[in-house]
Amino acid sequence: MSTPSKQSHKLLAIPGPVELTDEVLQALAQPPVSHVSPQFVAIFRDCIEMTRKVVGTKDGQPFIISGSGTFGWDQVAANLVEPGEDVLVLHTGYFGDGFRDCLRTYGANVDELKAKSGFPVELHRIESALMVKRFKAITITHVDTSTGVLSDVKAIADIVRRISPDTLIIVDGVCSVASEEIQMDTWGVDVVLTASQKGLGAPPGLSILIASQRAIQVFAKRRSPVTSYYASWKKWLPIMTAYGNNKPAYFGTPAVNLIKAYHASLTQITSASPSLNERLRLHKQVSQRIKAIAEQLGLRQLPQDPAHAANGMTALYLPDGIGASDILPRLAAKGVVMAGGLGDSKDKYIRIGHMGTSVVDATRGDIDTIASTLQVSLKEAQAAKK
Repeated sequence: MSTPSKQSHKLLAIPGPVELTDEVLQALAQPPVSHVSPQFVAIFRDCIEMTRKVVGTKDGQPFIISGSGTFGWDQVAANLVEPGEDVLVLHTGYFGDGFRDCLRTYGANVDELKAKSGFPVELHRIESALMVKRFKAITITHVDTSTGVLSDVKAIADIVRRISPDTLIIVDGVCSVASEEIQMDTWGVDVVLTASQKGLGAPPGLSILIASQRAIQVFAKRRSPVTSYYASWKKWLPIMTAYGNNKPAYFGTPAVNLIKAYHASLTQITSASPSLNERLRLHKQVSQRIKAIAEQLGLRQLPQDPAHAANGMTALYLPDGIGASDILPRLAAKGVVMAGGLGDSKDKYIRIGHMGTSVVDATRGDIDTIASTLQVSLKEAQAAKK
């Protein structure tokens, strides 16, 4: 079966969706199968097991549900936090706002620690907040896609377990899973929520959440009813348990072709060469290359400290007088799609995604194309302003 060639579409160099391998495209293009057929049940079972491997858990419970990464917020807010309970949100950009608002929608009392622009939240501030109040949960945006700021989940989790061991540790890993190291069991993380279209290398459309057994027990002991129908683990936990045991079950029809595509990508991530650890090393290597090229072009990163800059994306301030609206169309005209900023400063910076097959398969030449096209387009935009 033929698949679209790389030349037939613009190169996606945004922080998700990302470029897909031929194997993923082929899986997506297959005729649909029954969601209760033995063939599909086996695929779903494998996805559950391989998802555990990617985030470093032996017994965490994956929930693979049709939806965007944002749906993971709803699952957390609806199932793990009861109305009136206190949650601490660590804010490093636009997506911290979203998680905060979602929690409040379900009735949580939210305290927020906002980082300085371009920085993660300081560890001593987290420590102080946990000593003042006992929180039901703390949320950490591992990589905020709006800023490219990388938070140190391990260090934060160490603090939480030392000061407030009953607090659930919730990681928004939408822009970090499979491009940043995550050791869910070793670090003591209770929830990792993510989506299919970034480091996991599949099309958009799957909300993927992994809950620790401690989180499942917290859910089982909740006193009030779950205030969502579609997000309720009362509905979804029996489904995921059945598929995990190689048995069909039904609540809502799963996106069978998306799950087949996700299976193809997970197989490459967990079973093929390069290994998962090597993939993470390659993401770091390519990230350093992109950031070095940007520095040579006179572009400054949003993250102020290289230690807190994401490995799957790069956020860059543009020179004075040049806006995202000046450079993005030039890039697109040359076949490369990059992203503008988010929030009040959205025209002052651009965001480059470098995740998945573009990083892992050097023969594609995607990173070379990103670098050369950025250089040419920036020169053109500067010349046009003179």
